[in-house]
Order: sequence, then C-alpha cells, then structure tokens
Amino acid sequence: MDKKTTIPRVAIIGRTNVGKSTLYNRLTEQAKALVSPLAGTTRDVREGNVLWQGTVACFMDTGGLDVEQKTEIEKNAVEMARLAMKIADVIMFVVDIKTGILPEDRNIAQELVKTKKPVIIVGNKADKLSYAKSAEGREWTNWPLSRPIPVSSASGSGTGDMLDEVWKALKKCGKKPVTVAEARPMRIMVYGKPNAGKSSLLNTILGEKRFITSPIAYTTREPNDTILEANGKEYLFIDTVGLRKNIAARRVHDLEQAGADRTKSMLRVADIVLYVLDVSEPIKSQDKNLIGEITDSHAGIIIVANKWDLIKDKKTDSMNEFTRYIRAMIPFADYAPIIFTSASTGKRVDELLPIIDSVQNARFTQIQEEQLELFLKHAIKKHLPARGKGAGHPKIFGLKQIGIAPPRFELALRGARADALHPSYLRFLERQLRERFGFLGTTIRLSAKAQKSV
Repeated sequence: MDKKTTIPRVAIIGRTNVGKSTLYNRLTEQAKALVSPLAGTTRDVREGNVLWQGTVACFMDTGGLDVEQKTEIEKNAVEMARLAMKIADVIMFVVDIKTGILPEDRNIAQELVKTKKPVIIVGNKADKLSYAKSAEGREWTNWPLSRPIPVSSASGSGTGDMLDEVWKALKKCGKKPVTVAEARPMRIMVYGKPNAGKSSLLNTILGEKRFITSPIAYTTREPNDTILEANGKEYLFIDTVGLRKNIAARRVHDLEQAGADRTKSMLRVADIVLYVLDVSEPIKSQDKNLIGEITDSHAGIIIVANKWDLIKDKKTDSMNEFTRYIRAMIPFADYAPIIFTSASTGKRVDELLPIIDSVQNARFTQIQEEQLELFLKHAIKKHLPARGKGAGHPKIFGLKQIGIAPPRFELALRGARADALHPSYLRFLERQLRERFGFLGTTIRLSAKAQKSV
C-alpha cells in the first residue's frame, strides 16, 4: 500500500441506558489481542477496532443523545455524539427492545433519517426469546426506520447477525472493512541473547538514540516500542530484554526476570521477529532454543547476522560460508531469510524493511482452490502418501487453506484416521508448498483431517 489505509467508522448511537457501552465493550474485546485499539478516549467518544470475518472496522461509543444538556459535560457529550454521527460511514442505532420505542427513540430516529447514512437498528437487551420475538411486533412498523436486529450485549447472542449487516452496509457504501494487516502497524519484535546488538540495531533503523545501548548485558530492562513511518507504512518496533541462559541466575534479578517474561509473552502478538545473532561468536544451544520459540509461534522470522564488521579476513565467499553454517546449525528455520549487518556502522541495515515487507506479505498469502488442487495432484504424483498409524493406506482427496498469518492448510483423508498419514509426508508437502509458493520467513501449519467417503 502506498498510502495509509483508512479504516471505516461505525458510530454507536442511542439514548442513555440502552447498553451502548456494554455492546461496544463486547465487540471490541475480541480484537484487543490481535488489533491494537485506537488511542484511548477522545472526550466522550471511545474508539476501538472490531474484528469480523477477518477484517476490521472502527467503532465509536458515544454518550446518550437524550440528555438534558444542563452542564457543560452533558452538552459536550451530545456534541461529540453528533460529531461521531457526522464522521461515521454507518450508524448503529441501539434501542432497548424490552421497553420498546420511547419518544426519545423517535426523536433520534428522525435525526438519523436526515443524515441520509446507512442505519442499522439494534434491539439490545434481548436476553430472552420473548424479547427477541418482540422485534417482529407491529410497533416497529410505525416509525421511519427498519425493524431492529435482536441482540444481547450481555451474552453476545445476535451480535454475529448484527455485524453481518454492518459489514454489508459498509461495503455497499464503498467503505470496505480492512484486513488486520492494514488496520494496525506491523509489530516487529527484536529478539536474541544479551548483548547481541539488538538495541544498537534499532537505533540504526530508527535513526535516533531511542534505546539504551551499552556493552554491559541487560541494559534494556523492559520491552519498549517505537513507531517508524516509512514508505507510507507504519512499523512498530519492540526492543526486548536479552534472555539469560541460566534461569536460576536470572531469578536473582527480579526486575530482569519480569522483563524477560514480558519479552516472551510478546511472541504471541508479534507479526515478525528479528532474531539478532552475533556472528562473531559460535551459535550455541540457547540460540537454537530461542529460534525454536519463534518457529513455534505464529510470527515470521528474519535472522539478522549482526556484528559482521567484527569478522576479520573476510573473503568473497565468507557470507556463503556463514550462511551454510547457520543453516546447518539451525535446520528447522531454513525458510528464514538471513541478512548480514553491522549495527555499529549501519552496513545493510537499510535492506531490512524490504525483507520485513516480503515476510509479512508471505504471512498473509492466500492460495486459490484451483491452484491447491493442481499442486496436490503434482505432489502426489511425485511422492505417494506414506502410511502412518492404522492398517488402512491414506488416500488424500483434498487440500484447502483454512487460515493466514501464518498460512494454515488442511488435508482431507478419505476413510482413514487423521494419523494414518505419516508425519514425514506432511513435511514433504510443506517443502513442496514452499518450493511452489515461496512463504519466505513464515511458518506453515499443515494438518490432516479424516473425512467420510463422498
């Protein structure tokens, strides 16, 4: 994308005490772990991203439009609610389905009609079937808007149907919800052993002395983050605490342990991890273990072979030699791109962003069914499925992609147990998928599922 993506906006409007904030909290809760919410509270309007059908829209929670406006705070709340209506692409009008239509609801409905924007009517507090059925009553035909969609913000029932209608309205008015990748900055975690040059690398990337750099190990105590804007995109870089090998020693320093624990927890939400490897030292078991943590996560991985300037008597083939050494020592991450850098001199650091973009694109790769069908035929022709457990020979009759970030695929086995396929065949198919479609720097999840004969 050459320009920043505009996330479509949905305003939650209604009178007081209809459950707008409860509904907002339920809708935005699912997205918190995956999509960073927009900055806090702006006066009396809260903004947060809502994830639905793999895409994101920004929802705005507002104060009641029926307050008397006796105080400056009340006036401001109504003013901000009307501003939200003005900038919204779609409006969700929340009513209390138990009380039915009140005069205040009719006044708001008349105001919404004048906006000429798509309006989705939400009948909240439909906690019982009888309340949900009341949405079919004659009462809702005698006003300028459509019937409400019964929803319970307390239990979550009906919210799926409601979001389906909101997403349809957004697409109809040309405001298509954006992908998760477009909705927030790419989260890039810098990982590695102490004193491998992580903070120095970030300083060079960001072009400023943002992180503490020191030859003394553990000078970075907690994860930090900084947004870098480049090429019309936002990159959120997270600097992390170096991880000690000896856990007992780390416990001596509670502050360091707390920071290291937070660092490990960041793996669950990182998009891409830059593993900083000190090439002036041999690769050790700790490097293998830490890289193993990355490959077990959902994140993409780039191996940054740092301190290349410390390698003496380099030859024209030195990089190839070191690449072969790294691949031999860490064969389970052979899909990770390797870049040789010197954070202290800035050598090749400017090549990192294009590689990061390539890995992120690979994480969101979606392959068409026709391509997968053709791929599977060629793979089976090249190597027949190997038998795992059970007496029956596995017969594969389908391959489909079931997810992204990372790409996830599922094999359908006809009339056999899921473990009837030998694990080595799954590894073979993964290699073939990489050979055919790339998947630079991203893990691939491939599983088998037994299905009845069709």
